[in-house]
Amino acid sequence: MAKKAHLLLIIGISLISSSALMTPGGGSRINGLRRTSSHEHTPLVFATPISTSTDEGTSQYSSDFHLPTQRQIANVEKFARLPVWPVWQGVFLFFLSKIAGQEVAAKLEDVIGGRVCPNFFSSGDTSPFVLLVHHRHSFSSWDPIRYIQRTFFPEGFPAHPHRGFVTVTYCLKGGMIHRDSLGIKQAYGAEDRHEGKHVQWLTAGAGIQHEEMWDVEPDSRGGWTSSQELYQIWLNLPAAYKMSAPNAELLEAKIVDKSAPIPEGITPIIVSDEGNTITTVVSGEHNGIHAPVDCPTDASILRIEFTSKNQSIWKHMMPRSHKTAILYVKKGAIKIGDERVPPHHTVYLTPDGEELTIEALEGEADVLLLTGAPLCEPIVSQGSMVMNTNQEIQEAYIDFQRGYMGVPWREKLSDYEWREHVKKNPSRY
Repeated sequence: MAKKAHLLLIIGISLISSSALMTPGGGSRINGLRRTSSHEHTPLVFATPISTSTDEGTSQYSSDFHLPTQRQIANVEKFARLPVWPVWQGVFLFFLSKIAGQEVAAKLEDVIGGRVCPNFFSSGDTSPFVLLVHHRHSFSSWDPIRYIQRTFFPEGFPAHPHRGFVTVTYCLKGGMIHRDSLGIKQAYGAEDRHEGKHVQWLTAGAGIQHEEMWDVEPDSRGGWTSSQELYQIWLNLPAAYKMSAPNAELLEAKIVDKSAPIPEGITPIIVSDEGNTITTVVSGEHNGIHAPVDCPTDASILRIEFTSKNQSIWKHMMPRSHKTAILYVKKGAIKIGDERVPPHHTVYLTPDGEELTIEALEGEADVLLLTGAPLCEPIVSQGSMVMNTNQEIQEAYIDFQRGYMGVPWREKLSDYEWREHVKKNPSRY
């Protein structure tokens, strides 16, 4: 039973409730803007997967004639932060946020971890992005509760299937150990032992099963704790590519300049001339520098770190076709236009214009920017599958049950046992 419950947690990011997948019409306001806050109290329910269906083609955008040049804030949303790894620290942070305020709790979470924040997007409005999850955890060798918990709750995400989209796992601290139904094993993360391989770009395509377990070796900084922090992003694929061959590749961080070509498999890191900002280009482009990752979906994934103790400004030009623009504030407070955005809030920008200006108000800040051209296709998501029709979703689960994506394995299998299992139960994709 425990294993089944944990499997639901793995894909539970999509399983909570349909109310968590849509932006409610009400809510409080931040600086005069509607803020959706009901997610902060959304109950955690692990149940039968919920289906969502929207038609991206129904979205209408205004003509480019006389459009504004600057992107502004359209809406600000606060999603629930759920206690896990370790649960007791997440519970402590919850009560701290009620007593001392959410910004105080956000600063401490950045240090100690203990929470996960799934950003449930309304896929028709945020196409091509389906989901964003921010993980911040820690695994301490001195924590007795950890050793009890992991007897029934594995430290990671045992084998589970995907079809029809790309998962981007971007490690900021710690790392992951990956094994899949193609027989591929990968170790990646933000520690010295990962040698710069900090992003996994997993194209699920026609179907893949994968296992992602936390790489819980102590941090390279020493000590008794393994700090873990990452983003997972679900990026939709056009219908023509949903049944493409699955693939998993690792991307390496590298500081670059405009004068040198960018090799394949690199996420360019751009340091501003003043040294006040560091921009990591996972996909897309910034300041004339393009990430070479190959993806049929027109999208950009950028991390911006404000490193100065003083106020600093970051500017970006984006294609007008990128009508979708989402900003997640991980650390610090920022300003766009006249509006202040505190940490742990998600910002939806207006669809028109090419310019974005972000100001870090209190020195250091850390934000994630997702922009993309809407696919303008129907989308149906259920559990861990993202397709175009309900029939395709049902076909995906039938193919999974038939073993076409391989057969799940226990996370406790040795590498030899796992490889033998994959040989006996090969994926047809």
